[in-house]
Amino acid sequence: MGEQPGPAVPPLARTSLDRAAHHRTDDDWLAEAWKTGLVLVIDIAKGGRALVTERPDGTPTLVLVGADAAPEGERLFLGVDPAGVPIFAIDAPLPASEDAEARTLRDIGDRLDPRDAGILTTAAALGNWHASHRFSPRNGQPTTVIEAGWSRVDAEGRAMWPRTDPAMIVLVHDGVPGAQGRCLLGHNAAWPETGGVRRFSCLAGYVEPGESAEAAVVREVQEEVGVRLRSWQYEGSQSWPYPGSLMLGYTAVADREQPITVDPEEIDEARWFTREDITRMIAGDYVEPESGVRMNLPMRSSIAFYLVERWLGDFPR
Repeated sequence: MGEQPGPAVPPLARTSLDRAAHHRTDDDWLAEAWKTGLVLVIDIAKGGRALVTERPDGTPTLVLVGADAAPEGERLFLGVDPAGVPIFAIDAPLPASEDAEARTLRDIGDRLDPRDAGILTTAAALGNWHASHRFSPRNGQPTTVIEAGWSRVDAEGRAMWPRTDPAMIVLVHDGVPGAQGRCLLGHNAAWPETGGVRRFSCLAGYVEPGESAEAAVVREVQEEVGVRLRSWQYEGSQSWPYPGSLMLGYTAVADREQPITVDPEEIDEARWFTREDITRMIAGDYVEPESGVRMNLPMRSSIAFYLVERWLGDFPR
């Protein structure tokens, strides 16, 4: 087998941040940590944007500020970085800056170093949960932050904790090595074509109550494109905080001679692509001959891109 490109884990699974959960209920420690720590300001209302600058080599890096420069807001303790610095986040509008740009995980998640990838992924996921739980779903009462941002409680003392919704995503391929091998990608019916570009991705869906992740893989592929799988394999996971999913990544093998029958409410087009097609899509120069529409893949920060890239490198091209 050829050398696999890309990171050994999905891009948003990379982290060097120690969550240090044992400090979340230590108010004295948290008070001192706030004084010496660093704060990420993240604007959840605008897609989880944070300020970013570039290092000389072009690598994006998060702008973190000291406590004295942080805005008012709920303090979310994210953990301790490799240098031993406590890291917090606050959901607030971003300050004006001439030296930094506002970016999201979608834009730059794959290019951040493990420290910053862990910080921004955790801040976005935690911030999205807080933004949707200002009131208790049990009784409608306002809730307040406890445990350094890892829980909320209502006036009756009933606590709630951040939830993560498991979802599966699968790259279906035919198991054929070399240039003749193909993978099956679909275009979601809800995705617009922007600038004449049509995006194709892996098949995905939420794991339903009482269902295993593997059963969801089989069910979703059957429902969305009418294809039966021969085998499947777990490849890794990453958070996708839009707003709060955990993407469980799989590859699966299927006979590409099976007819494709799409569920038009979910997928309006699905097709098999060769490794050469995928290489051209990554390069940005794959144009469908009949329609003249350019086709591309999801952003590099997604686990879908990770799965496709790993499949592409599985065999010599």
